[in-house]
Amino acid sequence: MKALIVDDEARVRKAVRLLVDWEVHQIEEILEAGSGNEAMGLIRKEKPALVIMDMMMESGSGLELMSWVDEFAGNTKFVVVSGHDDFDFVRQTVRHGGIDYILKPIEAEMINNAVSKAVSAWRAEEEERNHRQRQSLRLNEIKPIYGEKLLSALIDDKVNAEASLRRLIHDGIIPQDIRTSRLILLQTDSGNNPLLRRFGGDSELMYYAIVNICNEFLQSQRKGIAFRYWGGPPEIAIILWDLEESVTGLISRMNQGLYLTLQFRMHFGISTAGEFPGQLPAGRAEAAEALLRRNLLRHEDYCHFSPAEPAAGLVPDGQRSGKPGTAAPLNFADVQEDWRLAVISGTPEALSAAAHYWTQELSRRGVVTPQMLNAWKADAMLLRSRLVRAALGSQADSVLAELEQQDRQNPSPQPGGYSFSLFAWRDWSFTFMQQLSQMLSARHMNEQNIVTEIIKYIEQNYASDLSLQEIAGKFQVSREYVSRRFKQEYGINFSDYIVSVRIEKAKLLLPNPGLKLAQISEMVGFHDVKYFSKVFKKLTGLSPKDYRGRAE
Repeated sequence: MKALIVDDEARVRKAVRLLVDWEVHQIEEILEAGSGNEAMGLIRKEKPALVIMDMMMESGSGLELMSWVDEFAGNTKFVVVSGHDDFDFVRQTVRHGGIDYILKPIEAEMINNAVSKAVSAWRAEEEERNHRQRQSLRLNEIKPIYGEKLLSALIDDKVNAEASLRRLIHDGIIPQDIRTSRLILLQTDSGNNPLLRRFGGDSELMYYAIVNICNEFLQSQRKGIAFRYWGGPPEIAIILWDLEESVTGLISRMNQGLYLTLQFRMHFGISTAGEFPGQLPAGRAEAAEALLRRNLLRHEDYCHFSPAEPAAGLVPDGQRSGKPGTAAPLNFADVQEDWRLAVISGTPEALSAAAHYWTQELSRRGVVTPQMLNAWKADAMLLRSRLVRAALGSQADSVLAELEQQDRQNPSPQPGGYSFSLFAWRDWSFTFMQQLSQMLSARHMNEQNIVTEIIKYIEQNYASDLSLQEIAGKFQVSREYVSRRFKQEYGINFSDYIVSVRIEKAKLLLPNPGLKLAQISEMVGFHDVKYFSKVFKKLTGLSPKDYRGRAE
């Protein structure tokens, strides 16, 4: 068994280590974290049975950590050790399932009693979980799949919907007298690794188990049916035809069953009631939209109604949570200039400030939905494309391809994932801007080196018949690139730059009375002395002969 001590003061962590009799409680490994953010990472990786945490920390508070543990690591028990005798803190600890709230300075007897209670509770629940999981897996092996493809056809196959309905009624899967129904979707997060690991990585077995658990609450009283929907991405759907019972009450019981078996609660998108089976396609769209519009900051809301639901009694999230006058949702346009300047700056301070401001504003405004995050991510990608194309022109495609490869190696958090964390999105936005800044900076330095090498080559070969095509080929860049860079650096085109170099070399040779004009013309790359004289006078205001006379 493992335990995790979370406190931003090392001396407090040391005191807890010394005061708790770990051997008596059969805890073999003690981990430490200096912040709530660090603790989340350790809990995901190490899965401790017990967390002893401080309430007030600089990076990731105890309240945030408690909420996160309750939501995503519900089988972990925690004890709060705090220097604040605050009733609200105690209330929050109880609300999130904390075992005890201990005030500093810590007394050995008190903390050992709390650890003992936490360990006993964890062991009792672990035995119950193992028992239920064994029962569930046995059920999964023997319980038949209920006409999933026939049920899916009612939603997405208009041609065969009527035939599918007759077959479903004949087989007794659904009653004959259904007139109205709701369609409900369970959010199944493909990136939910902790849940998937419980099934050995077998997603099909995971879906099958969830369907059967839901059907235990539906089929016994013929309220509806849960099934794997085959018409698109992996989804679990419920057709609910008993419309008299509270849908939130039913889902609450389902979620409790899911939690007892899988230690996980699901989010449900709920459509309005409509004609059966004609309104099922529209119902699925409504339920999917409800999941996309759920407020990710409200971790304890699992029922998400269609915006068109007239009887849901819904009010804006901010008002429902006691926050009247919640600010308007943040748009990417509100921070786009901050991101652009941070990328151009490239300093860790500017990048961190831009990333922090974004997530701070999202939290302050009180509403974050998967739909918003998808739009934000798309807008961020568009900004990146624009910055790269503006800076690199024809070289942009290769740079964007490299950045997309980095995206695959370090993907963003799932916009609708169960493990939503503003900290994770803040870290992603920082990395996103940092990679872009580093890529642009590296390419700029490379471009500067290329231009320097081209200038050096011209200085050494100015007397030759240099062409734009030759230079581009030698340095493996496009003609347009060379032309654009010379225009940017010197304000003139490539051929004018070479002419200016030749004239400057001619100025050095003209004071030598032993060299004829024709010789100097040839030596600097002009094969026609009259043309040389014309160009020389145009650039200097003097003919070569007059320039030589002045030099003497």
